[in-house]
Amino acid sequence: MPVTVIPLPAPVLLPIDGSEARFPVRRVYCVGRNYADHAIEMGADPTREPPFFFQKNAQNLVTDGRFPYPPLSNSVHFEVELVMALKAGGSDIAADKALDCVWGYGVGIDFTRRDLQDGLKKAGRSWEAAKAFEASAPVSALVPADKIGHPQSGAIWLDVNGSRKQKGDLSQMIWKLPEIIVELSKLFTLAAGDIIMTGTPAGVGPVVRGDHIQGAVDGVAMLDVAVI
Repeated sequence: MPVTVIPLPAPVLLPIDGSEARFPVRRVYCVGRNYADHAIEMGADPTREPPFFFQKNAQNLVTDGRFPYPPLSNSVHFEVELVMALKAGGSDIAADKALDCVWGYGVGIDFTRRDLQDGLKKAGRSWEAAKAFEASAPVSALVPADKIGHPQSGAIWLDVNGSRKQKGDLSQMIWKLPEIIVELSKLFTLAAGDIIMTGTPAGVGPVVRGDHIQGAVDGVAMLDVAVI
């Protein structure tokens, strides 16, 4: 181990359902507007738009069930998503090999500073301040694909204080799981440890301090988050 001039950053390790082992995170990729109804509610045309991607930081992933409301924003929105965790990668991955790269799945919430994002969009600037802020990606424990397979359908939903706000089905994804990996690998060299957040259905909306959020992908995982 080489000597470092400052202490090494702590690794980001996600829990595994039913195991003491942990999943080490390398990068976090997110798919934008991957459900037709959400694309429409965000003012996009789902029949024409190719997939696009943005990133969060590995350190934005949190597993303690707490979301501290961020400063400099008055409109923070929830977006529930199926999460893919990769055990392998590469560039220009073939469609018939894409799911071989997946270790497992979970559920996560892509919290978004919507007011900041809207301003950045209008200015033609990148979205990092709206997406890659502290604790902006609560995630559940991961479940191995060996246990549940590769989900192609199933309800994805989110409740706020017991009221259903988002409801969709994985089958409604514009770009399916293998296609996401294929398209992403054209832009980046994927690798073991990468996390992919696969998009959110319609119904995104604001949270306030004191809210209790439950999100799930049926048959995969559930997530409880307190907004503080």
